Amino acid sequence: MRGIEQQGYGDPRRVLHLTQAQTPRPEADQVLVRVSASSANPYDWHLICGEPLLMRPALGGFRGPRRIVGADFAGVAEEVGSAVRGVAVGDEVYGFADGAFAESLAAPAARLARKPSTLSFEQAAAVPLAAITALQGLRRGGAARGQRVLIIGASGGVGTFAVQLAKYMGAEVTGVCSTSRLDLVAGLGADHVIDYTQQDPTAGTACYDLILQLGGTYSPRRLRRSLTARGTLIQSHGDGNRWTGPIGAVAAGAALNLFSKQHIATFVADEDTATLDELRDLIDAGHVKPVIDSKFPLERAADAVALVREGRPAGKVVVSIGSGEL
Repeated sequence: MRGIEQQGYGDPRRVLHLTQAQTPRPEADQVLVRVSASSANPYDWHLICGEPLLMRPALGGFRGPRRIVGADFAGVAEEVGSAVRGVAVGDEVYGFADGAFAESLAAPAARLARKPSTLSFEQAAAVPLAAITALQGLRRGGAARGQRVLIIGASGGVGTFAVQLAKYMGAEVTGVCSTSRLDLVAGLGADHVIDYTQQDPTAGTACYDLILQLGGTYSPRRLRRSLTARGTLIQSHGDGNRWTGPIGAVAAGAALNLFSKQHIATFVADEDTATLDELRDLIDAGHVKPVIDSKFPLERAADAVALVREGRPAGKVVVSIGSGEL
């Protein structure tokens, strides 16, 4: 099968290579998926670039690994492990598993679900990690009807889902994005949109019950000034120092929690079948839709990852995977 292999750490366009690899064999708790599409996430470029640098031992060693990369996927189940229930050969599925930039993938059954019937494979591949992060992040922050929610990074991969999901939950949503994305975020249902190039979202008198920070460089100390007395700040982004990543912001938030009734928390998504099932139902009911910025063929997967790292796309960047010779 064709796949995209990482060879060491660095710029995706330098260390990612199209290769011919063995088709994986699924274990008892796995499903062999013929992958139709994947999508690129910050998760991918952090692994590929080996950042933050202090995490390299956990990311694959100091020199960098040789491995098939990618994680989001949508495709068709070709073989089902003996311990797997609820998935049959021929089912259209989507989910999250390492090694998705390839024509075949052995994915844990606990991290996949039946694909939304209203979406194409490319659209479905744009959903898993970003939409799971948005849904679980809002729930971690206690989003509820009537609350005021500020979403920083509202036009990004996670942000475009977060705006729609917060509105579905009944919140009054304010999205923060750049000038060229104002119409996009408003069109997704945001009640108010702030252009961060023209206005500091933390400078006004508005206070929010929940701030979902998906990007930007605003410190926890600065953002808490825009929270209600018992409001919550959820930090869910990987920006920060190249050596330590967001560790500084996480530590600052933990320290502030000691002296305030406000709550500052760091959030990491848990990719599971139950959440994927819930998202499928919301999508098929018309409450949520993926926003796709651009598409790349498998052989240009490095460009897709580079765009996510450097280009601040509006929504998700999809990698289309078709048949072809190496």
